[in-house]
Amino acid sequence: MRLLSLLLLISCFGSPVHANEEAMERFKHVMEDQVRRQQAYAAGQERALFCGYCHGENGNSKRPHIPNLASQNPVYLFHSFEKFAKGERIDFVMSKLAKSLTLEDRVNIAVYFSQQKVEPAEVTPAAALVLKGSSLFQRTCTACHGSHAEGKETMPRLAGQPDEYIRKALNRFRTNDPSRAGSVMIGVASTLSESDIEALAAYLTQLQLSERQEQQASEQLLGLTAHGSHP
Repeated sequence: MRLLSLLLLISCFGSPVHANEEAMERFKHVMEDQVRRQQAYAAGQERALFCGYCHGENGNSKRPHIPNLASQNPVYLFHSFEKFAKGERIDFVMSKLAKSLTLEDRVNIAVYFSQQKVEPAEVTPAAALVLKGSSLFQRTCTACHGSHAEGKETMPRLAGQPDEYIRKALNRFRTNDPSRAGSVMIGVASTLSESDIEALAAYLTQLQLSERQEQQASEQLLGLTAHGSHP
C-alpha cells in the first residue's frame, strides 16, 4: 500500500519547481512500475550505506543533531538531494555527497529511506512543554507539515525527529542562516522565541503516528478519502 501511495503521490505532483524536468521524469519512471520500484529499493539500500554513518542504516539517526530519514516524504527527500547537488542548499557533508551521487542514486536512496520505519528517541519531555508545543504546532505548522507532522506535498515529516535537530534547524531559520536562504521557514521561525522552539522540539520528538494515522496521512497526501481503495 505504501508503494502504491508513493506512485499516486508522484502522479499528483507532476513537475515540481525545484527539480529539473529530467530528474522528475526519472523519478516518475521508477515509481510507475512495481519491478522498477523494487529494483530502486534494492539499489538504494546498497547506496544508502554511505548515509548510514550519520543517518543510520535504516534511516534512524545515530546522532541527535542529524535528522531521521526513515518514513520521510520521498518527494521531500528527492528535492533535498537535488538542492544539495545544485548548490541551492548548503551543508559541508551533504553538498559533497549529493554531487557525488548520480541521478539514479538520488532517486533510489529517496525510495529506500521513505520505506523505513521511523523510531523516535525514547525521551520523556515535561508534559507542560509538550502541551505548549502541541498547541503552537497546531496554530502555526499544520498547513505545511500536516496535522500529525506527517509531511505534506513537498514538505518534510517532522514527527519523531531528534529534539536537538529540531532546535538546530529552527534556530538556523530564525537567525536567517545563509545555508537556509530563500526558505519560507525563515519568516515563520522569525516569530518564534527560544521557549517556543524548546516546546516544539519537545512535542515533535516524542510524536508517533498510529498505524491508522499513517494510513490517513497517505490518503491526505494523495487527496483520497477514507473510502479509497485498500489492499
